[in-house]
Amino acid sequence: MKQITIVDIAQKLNLTPSTVSRALRGHPDVNEATRRKILALAEELDYHPNSIAQSLKKRRTNLIGVIVPQFRHYFFSAVMAGVTDVTEKAGYTIMVCHSNEEMEREVSNIRTLISQHIAGLLISVSKTTVRFDHFESLQRRKIPMVFFDRTWNDPKASKVIVDDYEGALQAVKHLISRGYKKIAHLAGPDNLSICKLRLKGYLDALKDHGMPVRNDYIVRGGLNEEDGKQEIEQLLQLPLAERPDAIFAVNDPVAIGAFIKIKAKELKIPGDIALVGFSDNPEASLIEPPLTTVRQPAYELGKEATKILIHHINDSDLQPVNKILKTELIIREST
Repeated sequence: MKQITIVDIAQKLNLTPSTVSRALRGHPDVNEATRRKILALAEELDYHPNSIAQSLKKRRTNLIGVIVPQFRHYFFSAVMAGVTDVTEKAGYTIMVCHSNEEMEREVSNIRTLISQHIAGLLISVSKTTVRFDHFESLQRRKIPMVFFDRTWNDPKASKVIVDDYEGALQAVKHLISRGYKKIAHLAGPDNLSICKLRLKGYLDALKDHGMPVRNDYIVRGGLNEEDGKQEIEQLLQLPLAERPDAIFAVNDPVAIGAFIKIKAKELKIPGDIALVGFSDNPEASLIEPPLTTVRQPAYELGKEATKILIHHINDSDLQPVNKILKTELIIREST
C-alpha cells in the first residue's frame, strides 16, 4: 500500500504542499478552518510523517540513543522504565544498545547511533572504559548527551546520579552502630565513579568513628554474583580471629554472591558475618535472611536523565546539569 504524503493531501484539498506542511506542524500562518480540513483528511488517510526524510533534512531524528552496560541487573531495567515513560510522552523513540561492560563495544555502539542521526544520547559507562575520546567525538558533533549512574568526569557533560557516597557512608555507620568492629568492603572496579564514591563513603565512616582501615579488608572485583562469590573467598581464608564480622558490598548482586558463599560455608548471617548491599534489587527482600541494602531510585533516575536530555535537545545553549538523587537505607535481618 502506497504511503500517503503531504503532496497527496495537498492535491486532494487543492492546496500547496507547504501549506499542508505548516498546518501539520501547527504553524500560526494557516487559518483555523484550513488547518481543520487538513488534519481531518490526514487522519482519514492515515497519514504519518516520514521521519527518515525529515532526518535527512535536519540531520537529526526524534530518536534517542541509550547505552547500558548490562541488562542482567534489575537496576538498569528500572532505569529504562523511567526513560521509556518520558520519551513516549515527549514524542521520542529510543534505540537501546548494550555495551556488555566492554569499552570497545561501547565505542561501536556510539558509531552506530551517530549513523542513525540520533537527537541525543543517554549513557552509563562500562566498567572497562578508561578512555573517553568517543564521548569527545559526540561533543564535537554537538550531539547532546547525559550520563546516568556511571559517569564521565567532564565539567561539560550533564549527569544524573544517586548519592553513592552518602548511601555508603550511612550503610557502614549502620554496621558500626550495631557493634560490628571488623568491617570489610567488596569494592568493585576501581575506575568506575560509583565504586570510587562508595569506597570513599566506607573509608570515611570508619575514620569518623576512629576505626582502622585495613587494606586486606578491601577486595576489588566485579559487579555480579559470581564476583561476590570469588571476592568473599579472600576474606574467609583469613585466620578465624582476623575474619571480618560484617561486609559492605558495592551492590546487591555482589552481596548476594557473597551471601550464597557464606551460607555454603555453613556460617550464619548475621551471627557470624553481617551483610549490606546497595541497590535494593527485588531479590534482596526474598532471600533468607533478607538483605539490608541502600535503595537507589532507579526509575526516577531514568526519568530525570531523559528530561534533562530533552531540554538539551531543545536548547543547545543549556548549561551542563549535575543532579544527585537521594538514597535510603533499608534495614533488614542480614544486619
